[in-house]
Amino acid sequence: MSDEKTTVAELRKLVGDFVEERDWRQFHAPKNLSMALAIEAAELMEHFQWIGTEESRALPDDPQKLAEVGEELADVIAYSLALANELGLDISDTIRAKMAKNVAKYPASKFRSTAPPFDYGRPDAK
Repeated sequence: MSDEKTTVAELRKLVGDFVEERDWRQFHAPKNLSMALAIEAAELMEHFQWIGTEESRALPDDPQKLAEVGEELADVIAYSLALANELGLDISDTIRAKMAKNVAKYPASKFRSTAPPFDYGRPDAK
């Protein structure tokens, strides 16, 4: 499997088969999956917690650390796929729709090389 040749559907099936073979769907309520996803995202963040920006960009130069980060990222993606499976969300459609909203919310002409303020676009922001 490689990113160039693997479809989202194949990855969803891989995760779904893993869950079904263990009869774990009973534990995969959306609530549980969203919490597991957040925990795995926190485990991914731990790898970057005490390092600087440039050190984080140099991660590909350290095969062991890169593999560790890859495993945590795989967990995040696997739980995301499991949640999409459980909710019946089409990931491709969902990402395309969200990116269309992001394009409208953060036009390149206004936000090129500029991070939006934390509260940008929030209706409750003053």
